[in-house]
Amino acid sequence: MAGVTPPVRVLIVDDDALVRAGLTMMLDGAPGIAVVGEASDGDQAQAAADKHAPDVVLMDLRMPRIDGITATRRLRARQRPPEVIVLTTFDSDDNILHALRAGASGFLLKDTPPARIAEAVRQVAAGEPILSPRITRRLMDRAAVQAGAYAHAKATLAGLTPRERDVVVAIGQGSNNAEIAKSLDMTVATVKTHVSRILMKLGLDNRTQIALLAHDAGFA
Repeated sequence: MAGVTPPVRVLIVDDDALVRAGLTMMLDGAPGIAVVGEASDGDQAQAAADKHAPDVVLMDLRMPRIDGITATRRLRARQRPPEVIVLTTFDSDDNILHALRAGASGFLLKDTPPARIAEAVRQVAAGEPILSPRITRRLMDRAAVQAGAYAHAKATLAGLTPRERDVVVAIGQGSNNAEIAKSLDMTVATVKTHVSRILMKLGLDNRTQIALLAHDAGFA
């Protein structure tokens, strides 16, 4: 039917059958979401993505053959990559940072309320990364003090225009597109164009990686 928005297609990758069943039951009943497939290990994620063409993958971290970070990196290297939300019981700084560096658009714990997981799926599918403020602050502090991160980030961002750097700073401060448009006196469409150009110029996958780079450079 014309004008009807198709549901967000979700693939669940987790080695625990009970977790997969619970997520499937929960998400299939959520508005605007359809679980289209499952995989029981990271080594099955590529084939499952080929078969089901998901928009968003819910990815476990610790699996027996291929871990979630490796599987995320491989999925994000695809020509038309799905967004990835890491869903795990392990929230160490290293796990979170490695997942985001691999291209994940979000990081949630498995005890996250069902409604929040469903909202995160819709949010990530719409191009907005999801992280709690507490986790974001931890990550930014960790990234900023890594050896060589500052110099690398400054050199990487040197090729941006002044307006693009303004957008990077705003993203690093956690602003969404509408907030950036208001603060920089531009349209939301123009903000989206700037973000796309920044991602292309810097060879990044998503806004979360822009934010990490902004903090590495001391811009936010």
